[in-house]
Amino acid sequence: MKSVSELKKEIVTLRNELDALRELNEIKTVGYSRDGEYSVSTHYEVNNGTWDWDLKTNNVYYSASWKSILGYEEHELEPHFDVWAKLVHPEDKEFILAKIQNYLYGNHQGFEHEMRMRHKSGHYLHTITRVVQVTRDAKDNPIRLIGNHVDISQQRKAELFEHRYNNVLKMIAQGEPAIDVYNEIIHIYEGRHTGIRCSMIELEGNILKHGSAPSLPQEYCKVIDGLMNGPNIGSCGTSTYTGKRVVVEDIATDPKWSSIKHIVLPYGMRSCWSEPVISSIGEVLGTFAMYKDYPSVPNTEESFDLSAAARLTSIVMERDKNQKRIKSLAYADELTGLANRAHLFASIKELISASEKKHKPFSLLYIDLDNFKSVNDSLGHDIGDYLLQVIAQRLISLGDKVDSVSRIGGDEFCVILSDQDNAALIAQEVIDTVSKTIKLSGRNFNPTCSVGIALYPDDGTSLECLLKASDIALYSAKKTGKNCFAFYKIELSIIAEYHFRAEQYLREAIEKKQLKLVYQPQIDIDSGMIVGVEALSRWTHAELGVVSPVEFIEMAERIGMIKQLTEWVLYEACSQGVKWHKAGFTDLRVTVNISPTHLADADFIPLIKRVIESTGMKSQCLELEITESVVQTNHEDFSIFKSLKELGVLLAIDDFGSGYSSFASLKYLKVDYIKIDKYFIHDMFLDHKTELLIGSMIEMGHHLGYKVIAEGVETFEQFDILKLLGCDIIQGYLFSKPIKPEDISLLLNDGSLLKHRS
Repeated sequence: MKSVSELKKEIVTLRNELDALRELNEIKTVGYSRDGEYSVSTHYEVNNGTWDWDLKTNNVYYSASWKSILGYEEHELEPHFDVWAKLVHPEDKEFILAKIQNYLYGNHQGFEHEMRMRHKSGHYLHTITRVVQVTRDAKDNPIRLIGNHVDISQQRKAELFEHRYNNVLKMIAQGEPAIDVYNEIIHIYEGRHTGIRCSMIELEGNILKHGSAPSLPQEYCKVIDGLMNGPNIGSCGTSTYTGKRVVVEDIATDPKWSSIKHIVLPYGMRSCWSEPVISSIGEVLGTFAMYKDYPSVPNTEESFDLSAAARLTSIVMERDKNQKRIKSLAYADELTGLANRAHLFASIKELISASEKKHKPFSLLYIDLDNFKSVNDSLGHDIGDYLLQVIAQRLISLGDKVDSVSRIGGDEFCVILSDQDNAALIAQEVIDTVSKTIKLSGRNFNPTCSVGIALYPDDGTSLECLLKASDIALYSAKKTGKNCFAFYKIELSIIAEYHFRAEQYLREAIEKKQLKLVYQPQIDIDSGMIVGVEALSRWTHAELGVVSPVEFIEMAERIGMIKQLTEWVLYEACSQGVKWHKAGFTDLRVTVNISPTHLADADFIPLIKRVIESTGMKSQCLELEITESVVQTNHEDFSIFKSLKELGVLLAIDDFGSGYSSFASLKYLKVDYIKIDKYFIHDMFLDHKTELLIGSMIEMGHHLGYKVIAEGVETFEQFDILKLLGCDIIQGYLFSKPIKPEDISLLLNDGSLLKHRS
């Protein structure tokens, strides 16, 4: 029988144990009262369980509540320390044991640490472990501990959810790739619900596209990717079709899964709940789905999270869709729908990178429509745009024969071929396809194109080199006669390099007024006196040498400097004309050639006025030569000629007889001179018909009130026939080549040039 003192000791021990248990079960909540005062409230945590560890025997007692929290029945779990050690997460066990030892043999007043313990189902619970030393032996060694484990898994889940949710928002704000954000969202909700696997499906048109499903079988994801949605296409296909949540409790028996359940069931997927992902404007973007491995419907928490996940996903999907649309606009040609210049450049760079690794050649075809500007000018830009759209569709119709088709601007297109062997065949097919008849504004039209071909790696190993090579080849095809193709050759680069340098030098020469003017006299056929001079520009460059006028005039047209050049010629020639007038040659005409493009410029008439006023040139002594090809039955041209005549300026039609429009237009135009093309003069002794044509042109000109000038006269035989035919003025090497202004002054002072005839 126990003594009174022994009973007192046991009572004290029991009281201590009770106080310890009460302390272990207390959860202190820190907060603020309504008055703003700091407060601490205490409540008892019910989701916990006690344990009792006998340090001598190493037996550990678990309460029934704690076993239940871990998923075990009351009769399960042997009361031994080894069982406890197996339940603790391996990463936490040594740490916790070390802390317990430090607590038992140190000077700490209490013990409380977090650790993870394995549930019977295999997952881990987050717990708070509290320990109180209860009994020590006579030597003050601990012999018995009691404590408890408090399940804080829900709290940790909430903290983890909040952390991951904020991380998703951060990823969205930082513009992280959609797939990375999708994966993070899925990890959030798979972490909140044990046994649930999630997926995201994007909707493109009516097509389901795999978004993300890291926990689902890839074979299943491949089957879903590319399916068309509909009222009975699984949970996701039906949800995107209806725009409503679709809950399938059992995939095996639900008719919506009948066509694809054979893919799902082998992987243990038995239930699927799909929530539509809706944009801010109500558009269905895709779905967020949850799967379980047994027939089931969502509980309240799962149902709430399914909606929340879809809402969070909608932010990402809508952002991603907008980014794709922006990218599409950035890489697509708005008019034709083809890939644009930026897309072509990116594609070529990728192709070069891939080809370097695989040593695989490819071809680049540079396509340019012939004479497209005339379509815009004559039929309008709307018709021109329509033609470009038709050409784009014709190039697309080449199908698998080409790898890609791009429009890189204006009337220029590019085609990429994955080989070189068929480059010529495809180039010819491009030409044939483009040239099919089309109706434009009610009339039949046959567009044509020229094609330049560059080969990788033969003609270049970089984007810049390939584009340059294909462009040079295209230029060669244009020069050859258009409506054909040409391969790049190294010789073409040399020519292109020359043209490039020459263009830069010419631009500088025009801007700095480094060209010179020479003048060729025009002789009255009866008196032999100089009645006019034609101003002709000349260019000599230190590096290029003497450059042909035909070459640099065409070059000036091409680089857009012809207006500046013509303006300089007008001022220079008129200033010189005034000097001759002051020297006593008061009726001497000065002739300046006018570019067709400059004639149509809105500032052309004001320019002529400024030149006349600035230089003091008499308008009746300024003659403007217009090429015959410009003389069309065009009312705009007529108004320009009329304005010039109102200024008193003389007009001449140059190269008369070489075109086709003169006779139809002469009756509408008021000009002063027609200039017979020099090729007629050269052929007059070779063909009697040519002489007849010259005579007819002279006679017609006189009947219409024009004087006739013959250029290119080199012999007195030509001179005599032209005089016999009634020609008024001659110009040519017979009397003088183009010469400096001071040499013209000498000829003017010399009088009639006929006196030198032998």
